[in-house]
Amino acid sequence: MCNCNDPDHKHDRTNITRRAALRGGVAATAAAASVAVGAHSASAQQANPYADPAEPALPPSNMKLDLSRAALVVTDPQVDFLHPEGVTWGVIGASVTEHNTVENIETLFKAAKAADITTAVSPHYYYPTDHGWKFEGALEKLMHKIGMFDRKGPLNLDGFEGSGADWMPQYKKYIEDGKTIVTSPHKVYGNDTNDLSLQLRKQGVDQVILAGMSANLCTESHMRELLEDGFEVAVVRDATAAAMLPEGDGYLAALINFRYMANAVWSTEEAVAQIKAAT
Repeated sequence: MCNCNDPDHKHDRTNITRRAALRGGVAATAAAASVAVGAHSASAQQANPYADPAEPALPPSNMKLDLSRAALVVTDPQVDFLHPEGVTWGVIGASVTEHNTVENIETLFKAAKAADITTAVSPHYYYPTDHGWKFEGALEKLMHKIGMFDRKGPLNLDGFEGSGADWMPQYKKYIEDGKTIVTSPHKVYGNDTNDLSLQLRKQGVDQVILAGMSANLCTESHMRELLEDGFEVAVVRDATAAAMLPEGDGYLAALINFRYMANAVWSTEEAVAQIKAAT
């Protein structure tokens, strides 16, 4: 996933390795998911369930970027979602690998920085007080149980470096360049609980290239909220991924909704071409 001999990619392997023990909380789920993954792989030999429809019924996109008012937004570019030693890898790794998600997100970061457009990341953090919630949805329960995105506190970075809440190592040079907006954390899925829309409006942004994790949860929720807030949103379909569980393929569920609602659904290659064309 990353070249750990590259100085830009070095990270605290001790903390990440320590988190491997937490993955036991999803071991049973991962075992069940392997059946779904196998079924998906077999069916994919007959037909690609993610392929664009041969005869779409919905109007084609006419979205064109204006870099003076555009931004790249990446949700949850963090170890717990994207690294083989993250706590969710057992159920999400197959999708991340299939879509080349880690590399595609980095390609978008590079393109955004080269074009000098606004770049923002919307992270997911849990603090000790969040573990005292009186009620939770199914995935909230699971995330809290396995310690996903845990930090010591809102003003405390002890143990953050190399933890599951940390950025993927290869993204740090883009996120920590002093120019990238790091929003306050979202707590469930959408950016209605953080300051992303405010930060984008303050930059004069009303067009968003959206990527990150995970497709049917935080990425889709951000898309919905941004659309409701009046932004024009292009989702990058292969710069995201999702869990595949007996309950369903999260990526396929999100892809359908991206097609129904987003102003555009682009591949990474198409998104980079759009950025370059608008430069």
